[in-house]
Amino acid sequence: MMMLAPSLATIQPSVILAPFTAYQVGGPAQWFIQPKSIPELQSALGWAKENNLPVTWLGFGSNVLVSDQGIPGLVICLRSLQHVEVEGDLVRVAAGVSLAKLAMKTARLGLGGMEWAVGIPGSVGGGVVMNCGAHGQDMSKSVVSIQVMTPEGTIETWAAEDLAYSYRTSSLQTKVDYVVLEATLHLAAGQDPKVCEAHVERCNHYRKTTQPAGFPTCGSVFRNPKPHGAGWLIEHTGLKGTRIGGVEVSELHANFFLNREGATAQDIIDLMQYVQEKVWERWQAPLQPEVKLLGEFTGITNLWLPEH
Repeated sequence: MMMLAPSLATIQPSVILAPFTAYQVGGPAQWFIQPKSIPELQSALGWAKENNLPVTWLGFGSNVLVSDQGIPGLVICLRSLQHVEVEGDLVRVAAGVSLAKLAMKTARLGLGGMEWAVGIPGSVGGGVVMNCGAHGQDMSKSVVSIQVMTPEGTIETWAAEDLAYSYRTSSLQTKVDYVVLEATLHLAAGQDPKVCEAHVERCNHYRKTTQPAGFPTCGSVFRNPKPHGAGWLIEHTGLKGTRIGGVEVSELHANFFLNREGATAQDIIDLMQYVQEKVWERWQAPLQPEVKLLGEFTGITNLWLPEH
């Protein structure tokens, strides 16, 4: 077993990752750490490089699918990086902060612009990378700049223009060795907190009445093509309620898959490919997954699944 430096005693071997993912599936990380500070994160990254271990970054696990075989190398979970600092209409927020909590906090302070995020089951870091959005808004509308850590452990500041934002994507998606540490957001200061909080409540109500709850789900499985959304295409292919193993296409919103009972990552992959194939047969519309695959998977034959 590898020896850990005293400052890295929190690195643990063979940690099951299912509890750290929204789907509640996934095998073990070979090594795992949840750093509480940037220096601790840098030390963990240095340790991984010294031991020639690949590094995988994990936030709230809301937009990822972890292999049943787990992930080799070191998994660094950023959930403990938590700070929110407000200065006028600028908000500096750490990568590990919940988007939902940020939406509620900024609304209470009379800062408008993030109300839409109350129903997003992810972190600020993941939201920045994926340019997540809802209700016609997304992260690109608010991001001014971000701090990232390079593969060498140095910290850089990138302007919003460096992120090449477009629908549900950014330049960070091709820079998998870089990780977001924090974001600076420009919001609308001086708003009536009651108006902002009412907006949050409307977004939350819409989410609860149109999207499933009660079972583990990662949110939207596929990106929305045009002119019809992924949910419409799946529903009108007659696939609501379709089940493989323990995972099922939601009866409420067809672009959500539910871990109904002991689903595996392989169940989810199999259902994704089945849905893609049936939608293509019916509509000749390619469904591009939003979910990111982590670890090794077998039996992937569909052209539209992302590389991993």
